[in-house]
Amino acid sequence: MIGKIIGGIVGAKMAKNQPGGLQGPGGALLGIGAAALARRLSLPAMLAVAAGGYAYKRYQDKQEKRMRRRPKVRPSAA
Repeated sequence: MIGKIIGGIVGAKMAKNQPGGLQGPGGALLGIGAAALARRLSLPAMLAVAAGGYAYKRYQDKQEKRMRRRPKVRPSAA
């Protein structure tokens, strides 16, 4: 019970700092779900999920950097 409460509080506070449509109640629900899921997963599974999330974030950052590097309009030959 206390884990759900703490997860809800942490999730709500984290949701306030994130850009997008996630607000306090949605973050609280995600925090409660994360606390419940963390209790049921084994340590290797949690490490695999964390490594996968980190790899996905790095991939997204590289894609974003590649898109920023491309010029939007080609210069004319005049």
